[in-house]
Amino acid sequence: MRAGSGAFLRWPCVAFLLLSPLAAAGAGEASPPIFNWAGLYLGVNLGAGVPLHGGERLQAGSGFGSPIYDLYPASNTRTGVTIGAQVGYNWRRGPLVWGFETDFNLLDGRRAPNGVFPASAAYPGMPVFTMTPQTSANYFASIRGRAGVAYDRALFYVTGGVAAGGTRGPAALSFGVGNDFVADHSQSSRMKYVAGAGFEYAFAKNWSARAEYLFLSQSLNTQTFDNGAGAFYYSRIRNENHILRFGLNYHFGESEQIPGALQYGGRRDASDQGDGQVKTERYSVHAQTTNVVQALPPFRAKYDGPGSFPSQGIGNVLSQNNVFIGLRLWEGGAAYLNPEVDEGYGPHNALGAAAYPNGIAQKLGRAAPYMRFQRYFLRQIIGLGGDDAHDPDEGSRSEVLESVQNQVSGRVDRNRIVVTVGKFAVGDVFDDNVYAHDPTTGFLNFAFNSMGAFDYAADAWGYTHGLAVEWKQNWWTLRGGVFQLSAVPNGPLIEQELFRQYMGVAELETRYEILGQPGAVKFLVFGDNGRFAKYDDAINLALATGTLPPDLSAARDRHFKAGGGVNVKQQVVENLGFFLRASMSDGRFEIVDYTDIDRQLSMGLVADGAAWGREDDEIGVAGALSGLHGDHARYLALGGPGVFINDGALRYGGEKNVEAYYKLGFGKNFDATFDYQLIVNPAHNLDRGPVNLFALRLRAAF
Repeated sequence: MRAGSGAFLRWPCVAFLLLSPLAAAGAGEASPPIFNWAGLYLGVNLGAGVPLHGGERLQAGSGFGSPIYDLYPASNTRTGVTIGAQVGYNWRRGPLVWGFETDFNLLDGRRAPNGVFPASAAYPGMPVFTMTPQTSANYFASIRGRAGVAYDRALFYVTGGVAAGGTRGPAALSFGVGNDFVADHSQSSRMKYVAGAGFEYAFAKNWSARAEYLFLSQSLNTQTFDNGAGAFYYSRIRNENHILRFGLNYHFGESEQIPGALQYGGRRDASDQGDGQVKTERYSVHAQTTNVVQALPPFRAKYDGPGSFPSQGIGNVLSQNNVFIGLRLWEGGAAYLNPEVDEGYGPHNALGAAAYPNGIAQKLGRAAPYMRFQRYFLRQIIGLGGDDAHDPDEGSRSEVLESVQNQVSGRVDRNRIVVTVGKFAVGDVFDDNVYAHDPTTGFLNFAFNSMGAFDYAADAWGYTHGLAVEWKQNWWTLRGGVFQLSAVPNGPLIEQELFRQYMGVAELETRYEILGQPGAVKFLVFGDNGRFAKYDDAINLALATGTLPPDLSAARDRHFKAGGGVNVKQQVVENLGFFLRASMSDGRFEIVDYTDIDRQLSMGLVADGAAWGREDDEIGVAGALSGLHGDHARYLALGGPGVFINDGALRYGGEKNVEAYYKLGFGKNFDATFDYQLIVNPAHNLDRGPVNLFALRLRAAF
């Protein structure tokens, strides 16, 4: 989840992405430097990282009461090698060069203590202790703004932005007398950042070498060791490094088009350049920032539970900032990378309603900006021919992206096979609907952007590792895929072992026309295969042992959960479309990765502003009915926590949602959306609500 105000404007690297294309509009009028630094580049680097803080201390907490019990294991931190890769994009105006860069680097040298160490004199009879760490996140990644001055073939620049990595892995602390202290991954609430400067020299037509210094702060990492008997130790490590590295970059040039683009005769479409020449990109670069302010006023409630929307009202702010980079590798094949910087929270930090009112906010929010690589995948298009000519490859609309992003444009056969493998969202390929799928541009509520009962594989941000295959023909498309479930149901980590916990999904799409108006129907089935609980087993175990509320983790075993649904999109008249989704899953089983809905019906209308002379505007209205299986409702009534709901009790009534929005467009790249939602029986609870929510969404993209 994401919090804070003034979100992306506080981050120079992200704000810079938005300002760059505006400043670059007149760039062609200025004389270029001898070497043109503009355009996409890709490279590798090698160097060293020097840690600033090498000491280790385990601070005695509750259960000890005195610093004499503190422990000082010998530090395992040292200077280490760093090796990695970077990709970036530059604009230029005369000698001035600016842009952004994202990188991923292994960073050796910062390791947790491992072995046997002497204890203090405060431990009579226990002169030593043992620490056993698991693998730490010995890497750093970043997304940074860059600005510099070019002279002849040299470029001097400064850089800074948001970083990631550097967390400590789980560890154990033992005195050899039982009740070992166990710690999970380290946590940090502070922003991780990187700043520095560099020199780059172009030694050949498309090649440059660089030397770069970076100050890397991976924040203050806190790790809590707990023995389960009320005693704690705390490890606090300030993870900061000086980085000196050298790199090599290949520059693809300012023009992203491949010379001698494909020609075709006959009909034209949006990719036609006016002379019959089709735009065929070698790479594509896009960026987007979406900022949402959302609030709910006070409402009626008989009580507030631990995870309920607070009845006195609440407001939150979140920001999501993305870069989308695509590079054509060979005919029909391309690689894609999506770094993302997030900050903030949805209403009440992703708790309060089954059909959660903000699809941009996910299950984990932070008050400080943080960076992740949400997607990295390969896509191969295999042409099978087709009638008449070729179709532009518009790609699969993503859960959070416009169709112009994550594609390298060009001609592909009308009949084709598309293979996607890597890390991406299930919704990038399945359950798409042009009228309701993208919370950055359309409806915000979960109920309208995917099937509510589609319990699809995902980490806490909505992405996972998987393989999807699409077979596209003239009037139908068949899709199939296999994806890794989360390691623990609704957990932040993806299952690492292939096919130990996974989801299979298939979808058949048929396209047609009714009275000259195009439409499509999609039929989807899925199955989750992994370790998750059956609600009835968890309830019976809790009642037998007298340990309420029920604990799903105690009842987890190997199970198979099935479900499916239908997805309809239909143009009613020009500039007006209708959508409908209906879905159901086996509600006897724990929600694996999505939200607390076992059956749902949603529908709505979306109108294009071209109908009233505002072609960049849009208006939408929709409603949804959601429900639970009896075992699921009984589990919640006994106080069991759900995914997005935790009222501590339940008087069951199906949740109902209404949403209406008006998007005011300022050209193709900027818009402001005013959104209203009504939730009746939030969290399926008759004792609470209804709840009104109001939101303002500001979005900019290029």
